[in-house]
Amino acid sequence: MKKLYISLITGALISSFILGWLIDSLSAPPSTHDNFKVEKQILAGVVAEISHHPKSEHEAFLKRFTQASHFSLSYHSNSELALPRELHGELLVPGGITLEDELGFYLIQTSAALADSHIQLRVEKPPMPTNRTDLFLTVGFYLGICIFMWWWLAPLTKRLSLLNKATAQFANGNLDARINLTGLSYIRELETSYNRMADQIQQLIEENQLLASSMSHDIRTPLACLRFGLDAAIDTKDPTKIQHYLERMENDLDQMESMLNSYLEYATLEQKSYQISPTAITSTELFDNCFYQVEPKLNAQSIKLEIKSDTQQLYVDPHWLARAIVNLLSNAADFAKTTITISTTQTHADTFIEIEDDGPGIDEANLDNVLKPFFQQENHRNRAAKNYGLGLAIVAKVIAWHFGDIKVSRSKELGGAKFTLRLPHRCHLKNKTSSW
Repeated sequence: MKKLYISLITGALISSFILGWLIDSLSAPPSTHDNFKVEKQILAGVVAEISHHPKSEHEAFLKRFTQASHFSLSYHSNSELALPRELHGELLVPGGITLEDELGFYLIQTSAALADSHIQLRVEKPPMPTNRTDLFLTVGFYLGICIFMWWWLAPLTKRLSLLNKATAQFANGNLDARINLTGLSYIRELETSYNRMADQIQQLIEENQLLASSMSHDIRTPLACLRFGLDAAIDTKDPTKIQHYLERMENDLDQMESMLNSYLEYATLEQKSYQISPTAITSTELFDNCFYQVEPKLNAQSIKLEIKSDTQQLYVDPHWLARAIVNLLSNAADFAKTTITISTTQTHADTFIEIEDDGPGIDEANLDNVLKPFFQQENHRNRAAKNYGLGLAIVAKVIAWHFGDIKVSRSKELGGAKFTLRLPHRCHLKNKTSSW
């Protein structure tokens, strides 16, 4: 919003300056300092003519000339002028000097023949604009500001209209309603926040629908087994068979409990995104922690983990990012034959973490689906009984909380699956309102 504030202030200042300058130019009375050519010629002629008359006739001559010409001429002593002595010499220069007061101008000139006297020609100032003109100029000033600000803010009103339209469409059930971002928008941050909010809401709705569908489908099998075991236990009189059925029912209940816990954990996972606390941590510390958690599984399956990374500084949430990496390593361990590698690279803006294995890899058709919840590839070998296709979906969520992304491809070096995590260097994750 800072861009909007700066634009508003800039527009107001520019419009006020331009319109003020225009109105001052229109309303200011024309300068008359250089418009006295005729008056000065007349004054010079009068001074030259009066010089040929005796001093005693000067005032009478000026009176007759004034009555005949309607020019306001008067005869004064130089001692009446409130001028520095240095400027008295200017009175002899052709054109004399010009003085100004609130009502008009005085053209003053003398000659050597007039000695210590001079002639004054009074010129009145033109009348100031009437109140009616001032009113028109005032109205024009404010109207001009309104027009200028409307032109300046037209892009803002257009973007706000688009935002309002998209919000209304989204509220009416069109979950795909988004705003196309442009570089000239004053409210780009607001539009980005709306798009992110809409993406999250749409994702939550789709995941809840998928969760309900998957749960209703997956829970039928253990329920059917429970019903079969209960009926069989009721019908039989053999204590050994009854004990066998009860054990099977207990296993089915354990499976249902594990399934429900996994589903509920995933359903409430989005609420935990607000607990993200980014801190500084080195890649060595992060990978050592991940290796410690996944080491028992790697040893049990005789899989070697190679860490190809120099010590690099990261700014992430250690707990959640470690969980995402552990999920990827555990998933790789289920597929890999002998080797898993984890490596990091950094650019000026991002950190890339790559996890590769030498397993069969992921089918090209499944690359876009493998990160979706409840998706399980058919050729998953050694699948744990409590795997419900949520591990990689949790990874995708954690990386999204860090405002990064994840890419799935095939490893050129090992031939198996390759997961590439992109994490921007710095972020502010409180309330998930800022970007990297």
